[in-house]
Amino acid sequence: MAERGIRAFIVTLSPSVHGEGDRAFVPMMINIAREKGFAAYIGDGTNRWPAVLYRLALESAPAGSRMLGVGDVGIPFFEIAEVIGRQLNVPTVSTTPEEAAAHFGFLGPIAAFDIAGVFNTAQASLATRELLGWKPMQPGLIADLEEGHYFA
Repeated sequence: MAERGIRAFIVTLSPSVHGEGDRAFVPMMINIAREKGFAAYIGDGTNRWPAVLYRLALESAPAGSRMLGVGDVGIPFFEIAEVIGRQLNVPTVSTTPEEAAAHFGFLGPIAAFDIAGVFNTAQASLATRELLGWKPMQPGLIADLEEGHYFA
């Protein structure tokens, strides 16, 4: 594609692209916790989710680049559930994988996945930061959740 003058690159997306106006996974998990009366995580909750904020890839990534635009390289899922529970004033509960399917619905398998471990997000994020000169400056997912706009 580069030979034809097309600047193509690949950006791997995180399950959590967060911030005000977010209508994806994090708000879905918050709504599930509201409906069920508790915030859940699976097992010990150490499966990790990366969270992402990016724009530089679109502006300046070299053709043929492969990037992972992740600011938070791996947040243990139980930490996300704890903030949701605290913000909603509901308990935070560990569930089994079988219970997770009932609790999270179609999000169950995603909620159980250790995305950071499978995709080696720390190394890939460092390479992307070096390639683009990217220094994430926005709040990470936990700080963003603590700001409260998700719960208004």
